[in-house]
Amino acid sequence: MFQKIISTFFFFFLLILFQQGNLSAQSHRIATFNIRWDNPGDAGNLWKDRAPHVIHLIQFHQIGLFGTQEALAHQIKQINEGLGYLSIGVGRDDGKEKGEFSPIHYNPNLYKLEDSGTFWLSPTPDSPSKGWDAALNRICTWGRFKDSKGKRFYVFNVHYDHIGQQAREESSKLVASKIQQINREKLPVVWMGDFNVTPDNAAYQTIVSNPAWKDARLASKLPSYGPPGTFTGFDWERMPDGIIDHIFVQGKINVIRHGILTDNYGKKYPSDHFPVMAELQF
Repeated sequence: MFQKIISTFFFFFLLILFQQGNLSAQSHRIATFNIRWDNPGDAGNLWKDRAPHVIHLIQFHQIGLFGTQEALAHQIKQINEGLGYLSIGVGRDDGKEKGEFSPIHYNPNLYKLEDSGTFWLSPTPDSPSKGWDAALNRICTWGRFKDSKGKRFYVFNVHYDHIGQQAREESSKLVASKIQQINREKLPVVWMGDFNVTPDNAAYQTIVSNPAWKDARLASKLPSYGPPGTFTGFDWERMPDGIIDHIFVQGKINVIRHGILTDNYGKKYPSDHFPVMAELQF
């Protein structure tokens, strides 16, 4: 009888420990999403029609923090108002409101912003500028966040050039260097965005050649979910065959799962890129 009581007590003790462990192991759903700028020439895929679906996608998948690319100021405002989120970032053309942003949006009920900034992907990163053989100004926006349990981490959101190969390679070197400079506390880091390169490209290889960096798709405990590509061009008949939107992690981060989300509405996509989501534990 005594042994039975001890066994029962031990069982409930283990159960409590297990439940406490699950409660303390908070996970974070983080994503990168090129939402396509509000182009009046996108007949059949206008932003005014796509915007609700972008917002509903984030809501449905319960993504608490995400980076967007190609976002214009009014698109950012509409997304944040629809979600009740805040964001950080500046326009790439003047460092204020002009041109595309690479902002980071976050749920203020889940995350507190502690610090943030933006730099240009060029040899003069502190001012609006175009780098190397790039066709356009390109930027990286970053933020240091704290979650509800006090865990602190950095997020860097990029949009690499679509033309200049040298610019893409140099951008990887620059961002890696900047992260090392900014992350003096050696906190966990998420580096994500539209890199405009597939994994065989030197700009991608520059990142993963450093063993400190892991591609969340490859580090995921579960097999990555979704198609073998992230760019659709809004073409319903096209099977995407190249992953150019990536999430990289550094530090004490467990990647629980990774997915390329193919949500659609009436054979239409919310954007010409699929969003990429990773669920992480710090």
